[in-house]
Amino acid sequence: MSLTVSKEQARRFMLLKQGLLDEYKYSGKQGVLDFVNQAGCVQFDPVDVCGQSADIVLHSRVKDYSKEMLDELLYKDRLLVDYFDKNLCIFPVEYLPVFWHIKPGGGYAEAYHRRGGEAVEKIEPLIRRLIAEKGHISASEIKIDDDAGWNRRMSSSLPRVALESMYFRGELIIHHKTGKNKSYAFAKDHIPEAILSAPLPFKSEDERFGWHVLRRIAAVGLLWNKASDAWLGLSMKSAQRQRAFELLHNEGKIKELHVESLKDKFYFKAEDEPLFELAASAFGEGRCEFIAPLDSLMWDRKLIKALFDFDYTWEIYTPAEKRKYGAYVLPIVYGENFVGRIEAASDRRTETLVVKNIWYEDGVKQSKALKVAIENCVERFAGFNGCFDISYDFR
Repeated sequence: MSLTVSKEQARRFMLLKQGLLDEYKYSGKQGVLDFVNQAGCVQFDPVDVCGQSADIVLHSRVKDYSKEMLDELLYKDRLLVDYFDKNLCIFPVEYLPVFWHIKPGGGYAEAYHRRGGEAVEKIEPLIRRLIAEKGHISASEIKIDDDAGWNRRMSSSLPRVALESMYFRGELIIHHKTGKNKSYAFAKDHIPEAILSAPLPFKSEDERFGWHVLRRIAAVGLLWNKASDAWLGLSMKSAQRQRAFELLHNEGKIKELHVESLKDKFYFKAEDEPLFELAASAFGEGRCEFIAPLDSLMWDRKLIKALFDFDYTWEIYTPAEKRKYGAYVLPIVYGENFVGRIEAASDRRTETLVVKNIWYEDGVKQSKALKVAIENCVERFAGFNGCFDISYDFR
C-alpha cells in the first residue's frame, strides 16, 4: 500500500532524514559515526575551497563538528574507511571487503594495471618490503632509478600508480594523509580478521543490486527509479535497477510514495515511515546550513528541483564565461526550504573566510531573521575552516 503526502511533507521528510531540519540529531565524534552509518556513505572529493566536500556534509549535520573527528575515525580508530562506492566515498569499515569481493577494485585495479603493466608488477615486491619495514609508505618515499623504464608521458609516477593499483585490489589501505599526500599500509595490519573474512551480505546478483539500491535510497532519503547520479559506480543497467526496486518493494524493505501534484513515484526505506508523521507538521524558520555540492541530498538534482523547486548545477567544470553563479557555490537550506546559494573561500594565509556572493532564490523574502541566520551560519562556517576573520566582498 502506497503513501500519499504533500510536497511540503515530502520536503520535511527528506530534511529530517538528512538531519538538516529542527534541532541537531547528531553531535560530536559519535555523531559523525552515527550519521555515516545511517547514510551508508559520504562522497569524498579532494577539492578544498572552503572545506572538502565530506567535511562540509558533516559540518551541516553534526553539532560541534571539527575536521579532526573524521581524520581520527578514518586513520586512528579505523571505524570508517575511504574507498570507491559512488566514486570515492567514506563508509563504515565493515563494508570494505564487500566492495573488494563484488568486483575487485571496482574496475579501478584493472585500469591501473593496464596503465602500469609489467613495470608495476616489477616494483610491487619492493613496495611490500618497504611497508613491512616501515609500516606504511607514500609514493614520494619510493626511490626507483629511472622509474624502472616508466613511460614519462604518464601523468602519475610509477610508485603512485603501483600503490593505487594495490589499494584498488584490496591489498593496501590508506594509512594516513598529509594534505593530499597518501601513505599506504597493508589492509591485514589494520582491519580485523573478522571483518576481512566476513561473508558477503547477498547470495545472488539480484540481491547485490538490491543491497546497493537500498543503501543509495538511505543516503538520499527519497529516490525514484530514474537514471541519475545517485546510481554512479554501480554498473547497473535500467532493467537491473527496475528488478532491484521490485524485489525490495516485494520484500517490504522499501515503500512507495506519491507526492501530490507530482506524477512520479518515489521510494523510501520502510523503517523511515515514522518520519512522515513528524513531517506532517510545519517547522517554519529554524536552522540554516550550507550544503556541499556532492552532498547526498544533491545526488539527484532533478529530484531536488521537482520536490524543492530548486535548480542547482555545480559549475566547477563549467567554463568561467558560462557560469551563472560561481565555481564552488553551496546551496543554502533555511528551515524547510532552499533559500539561496553562497560562494565562499577560505584564505588560509590571512585566516579569513571570503564571502564572494550570496544569491537569494526568487520569491524568498529577505527578512531580518533570514539574514541573521545566514550571518550566524557564515560565522560557524568560518570557524569550521579555521578562519578568524570574515570578509564580505560583494557588499
